[in-house]
Amino acid sequence: MKKNILVIAAAAIFFACAPSKSVKTDQAVTVKETQKVKAKYIGPKRRIGVVEFENKSAYGQGRLGQAASDILITELVKSEKFIVVERAKLDKIMQEQKMQTEGAIDPQTAVKIGQIMGLEAIVVGSVSQFGVKKEGSDYLLAQSKQYVADVTVDLRVIDVQSGQVILADSGKGQAKSKKASFLGMGTKGSYDETLEGEALRAAIVKFVDNISNQLNKRPWSAMIADFSGDEIYLNAGSTSNLKEGISLSCYKQGKEIRDPRSNQVIGYREEYLGDFEIIRFCGDSGDCSIAKAIELKGTPKAGDICRMKD
Repeated sequence: MKKNILVIAAAAIFFACAPSKSVKTDQAVTVKETQKVKAKYIGPKRRIGVVEFENKSAYGQGRLGQAASDILITELVKSEKFIVVERAKLDKIMQEQKMQTEGAIDPQTAVKIGQIMGLEAIVVGSVSQFGVKKEGSDYLLAQSKQYVADVTVDLRVIDVQSGQVILADSGKGQAKSKKASFLGMGTKGSYDETLEGEALRAAIVKFVDNISNQLNKRPWSAMIADFSGDEIYLNAGSTSNLKEGISLSCYKQGKEIRDPRSNQVIGYREEYLGDFEIIRFCGDSGDCSIAKAIELKGTPKAGDICRMKD
C-alpha cells in the first residue's frame, strides 16, 4: 500500500513539473477546418518577394524582423501557391540600387525592384508590438513560472505593376510556456526564446491565404524575357504550374499615370501587343516557357507584361 502511494505521488510530481506550451492566434479555427485534408494547389503560382521586416518594438532588436520575414517566407512556400524569390537575391539587388533593405519601402521602389526581379508583388512588414510577461507563484513546496509572449505583426502587399498597396493586414499571436517544480524537482522557470518564433508564427500564419486571395483578384502575370519573330520567352514555366495551351494577352508598359491629388503613381499607360499561347517549356530551371502569337499587334521587348486570359 505504501509503495502504491509513493508511485502515485511520484507520478503526480512528474506531471506537475512537466513543462507545457500553448499557442494562440487571432483567427478562429473550427474543428472541421483542422480536420480538413489539404488539397494540392493546381493553379498558377505567383512570383513574389519578401523584404526583411522592420522591428518597431523595443524587444529583440536584430532578430525579430528577420525572424518574422523568414517565417512568412516558409509559410508562403509551404502553401505551394507562390514562387518566393530568395531574400539574399532581393537584398543584393536593393543594395546595388542603393535601396534600404528592410521595413517600409515606398511603392516606387517596389515597382523598380519588381521590374528588375520579374515579380508580381512585394511584401513589406513590421513587428509593431512585442512583449513578454512573467507570471507565477512561489510556495513552500511548489513553484510555478509562466512566460507569455504577445506579438502584433503588420503587413502590406504592393503590386509592382501599379505601385498600389493591394493588401494591408495585421495579425496578433500569443505563445505561453509554463514550467513548475515541486520540492526542488522539475524544470527551472527560465525564459524560453522559442516563444518568440511561436508567437510570430501564430500572428503570421493567416497572412498566406489573405495574400493569395487578394492576388487572385488580379490576372496572373509574367514578364517577357526575350522574343524571336512571333514567339516570346516568358520568365515563368513549369515551376509556376503553367500548362501548354494557356492563353495570354501581352502589353507594353509606357508612361506613368499619376493621381492628380496625391501625385502617386496609380498605373501605367499600356499598348496592346497581341494574344499568345504557351506552346512549350524551355531550359532546365522550370522558369522559362515559349508562347506563340495568335494575334500580333506590336513588337514585344524584354520587360513587357503578359497576363493570363480568363
